[in-house]
Amino acid sequence: MVMKPTLQLRVGTQLTMTPQLQQAIQLLQLSTLDLRQEIQQALESNPMLELDEAYGEQATTEAGEEQWANDIPDELVTDSEWSDTYQDVAPSRAGGEEGPDIERNVIGLSLRDHLQWQLDMSDMSPRSRQIADSLIDSISPAGYLEASLDDLTDGLRNQGLAGLKASEVEQILLRVQQFEPTGVAARDLRECLLLQLGALDDDTPLLPQAKRLVRQFLEALAGNDRKMLKRRLSLDDAQLDSVIALVRTLDPRPGQAFDHHSDSYVTPDLIARHTAQGWRIELNPEALPRLRIQPDYAALIRRADRSSDNAFMKQHLQEARWLMKSLSSRNDTLLRVGREIMSHQLDFLERGEEAMKPLILADIAQIVEMHESTISRVTTQKFIHTPRGVFELKYFFSSHVGGGENEGDAYSSTAIRARLKKMIGEESPRKPLSDSKLVDLLAEDGIKVARRTVAKYREALGIPSSSDRKRLA
Repeated sequence: MVMKPTLQLRVGTQLTMTPQLQQAIQLLQLSTLDLRQEIQQALESNPMLELDEAYGEQATTEAGEEQWANDIPDELVTDSEWSDTYQDVAPSRAGGEEGPDIERNVIGLSLRDHLQWQLDMSDMSPRSRQIADSLIDSISPAGYLEASLDDLTDGLRNQGLAGLKASEVEQILLRVQQFEPTGVAARDLRECLLLQLGALDDDTPLLPQAKRLVRQFLEALAGNDRKMLKRRLSLDDAQLDSVIALVRTLDPRPGQAFDHHSDSYVTPDLIARHTAQGWRIELNPEALPRLRIQPDYAALIRRADRSSDNAFMKQHLQEARWLMKSLSSRNDTLLRVGREIMSHQLDFLERGEEAMKPLILADIAQIVEMHESTISRVTTQKFIHTPRGVFELKYFFSSHVGGGENEGDAYSSTAIRARLKKMIGEESPRKPLSDSKLVDLLAEDGIKVARRTVAKYREALGIPSSSDRKRLA
């Protein structure tokens, strides 16, 4: 048998996470407050950037500067899988006619609400959704699963899930562990850190060693046993320092960013206005400061010498151009997604919550040709000012509920809750409407829902049962 060398050509595509693309994706996730802080840090560290007081476009129009952006693409591709991004960004804790009052005080989102929203946007069977609901109810404010799978399985069996096994619950747990923030629903610290490491790019330096350290040697790390760690992981001092630094970037309490009860202030990113031509969705010009290239420094670079100072200025100029391009890409993506969302919810703008239509992430993702995770980033902690108030973009998503024989008869869960609230508000105090009666009234309007669904929505609205309402009357 003779071995002969051969040459093979393989063609494939792969997303390369360059620092510039990482920056573009990170800026897309940031809330307005966090983005302002990011811009302020850039202004302080980069002499080539300055505020544009002329209130113009978010790009310089200085003649001749285009030559410094030849290698910057016209569009930054910020659409990618969530796992392509190296870091989660936690929600911020901060806050019609010309010059509307668009700053509003809102209550911070709880971790449970954030997880429940993602569950509502997921494609799960009713059985799997019931299991996921039970799992989410058992997650602590820090983000950990507090109940054992055996206890959860027993409880779900008592709720009517006959033949349920712990292995099935664990399969649903794996799906919940893919929710944001990364590391949530872990059963212990080791699993929490491994989930976060698993979300990093495979090309991350020393990633296998970091996973092995977390999986097998957390106790040695806590005891600072460097000698043993170097021997077992086959690392030198510099490599071990890098591995430990990588582990320290992980969040041992992924739910803590949601664990607050103070009010926060938000500035909406978008504004919905009604004009003679209809509804218009625009970027809020007051949301972010405008940036431009510092013209005097740019003029110095054009004189072109090979000194280290000139190379320093060129590097900062390129970084400034990348930041401005990333901001422009973020705004374009936000505006595009926002317009598509509101085009589906024009009835809400006209008539309120009762006219809210069913909408899930996949609907918008398909129209704008982006991944669902990108839509999730764009709609989280991004707000729109409407004549009806300031709302987070993801507020306009809700699952399909009820409906008749035709697919178009489905109603959104938000609209049904609004109808329930209205019906209960108009009931006779002496004869409150029971959940069964509410089911019948909704059915008269063509909305078919189960009694337990009505009870769930009523409890979510903070409305007592009919018997308690009668006693309170």
